[in-house]
Amino acid sequence: MSDHSPAAGLTTERSEHDFSAGGDVLERMALVARQALQAYDADPGARVELINVSENATFVAEGPELGRAILRVHRLGYHDFNAIESELAWMRALRNEAGISTPAVLPARDGQQVVTVTDPVNGVARHCVVFELLPGSEPAQDDASRFEELGALTARMHRHARTWDRPKGFRRFNWDVDAAFGVAPRWGHWRDGAGVGPDELEVLGRLEQTITQRLAAFGAEPDRFGLIHADTRLANLLVENDQVSVIDFDDCGFGWFLYDLGTSVSFFEHEAHVPTLIDHWLRGYRSESELSAADEDEIWTFIMLRRLLLVAWIGTHGAVDVARELGAGYTQQSCELAERYLGRYG
Repeated sequence: MSDHSPAAGLTTERSEHDFSAGGDVLERMALVARQALQAYDADPGARVELINVSENATFVAEGPELGRAILRVHRLGYHDFNAIESELAWMRALRNEAGISTPAVLPARDGQQVVTVTDPVNGVARHCVVFELLPGSEPAQDDASRFEELGALTARMHRHARTWDRPKGFRRFNWDVDAAFGVAPRWGHWRDGAGVGPDELEVLGRLEQTITQRLAAFGAEPDRFGLIHADTRLANLLVENDQVSVIDFDDCGFGWFLYDLGTSVSFFEHEAHVPTLIDHWLRGYRSESELSAADEDEIWTFIMLRRLLLVAWIGTHGAVDVARELGAGYTQQSCELAERYLGRYG
């Protein structure tokens, strides 16, 4: 989920491993952010303002030494130090080798990209990263021309990922069937989603089974499965005149390349204009890379895979504004979409 969109109304922490339930977590994260800035010799009076909480807590930091920058405080239990370094390595490679604008990391005074500080309340070590604040704003979610641009950018990222000689020790998690539906799903299980009762269990259970079967048949060969952004929504583009930047690589990992298309319509997959947006995305993608007929036949499989993941995400992120607003209605719309999908594929 995006770390650069307007602040989500998250005020509690579920446990020491996330930001989803508990009283003073945001005040604590602000203290952690200020402590991290000491590694940059930032002025003690530097302004630190929360802009978003989702998987991480993200702040704008402003002071004479930094100018204006993005400071990300990582949640616990999602990525370790090495995985964060790996994310930053791909962002840097995309910028330097593929000509894709991504935020540069601002190193601390000792040259470190990832700064580890101690939570002043519970003594837990937390990882923090400071990024340059790129210019631009998020496009409207129904901007078809930007969807074409997004498709082209995604194809360029995929092309780079297929040939990139990843650095030794590179490690990111997978977005596969096990991550979605396994024993310990990444965002929890859709069965625990908002408004999931017996009827929803039946429909979405058939959906999970069909997705699993189709993806097993589709396969995970290198031309179909590799390193992906995994959250390529327009919310993660910044547009400034002719400059388009891709941000928020926090979920990047190994998955089906077409999963990125599934993520592009996150939260509004059910809306009537989505097929038009998909057509524009495909036009942009084909301008940079090929898609086979077999690939295109599974587009809605990946959209529905993402949809089930988001039913789970809403169930485990109930304190986040967007999750609270969508709630059980998103599950109901998911069942309606599932019936349509199953009518074709089930």
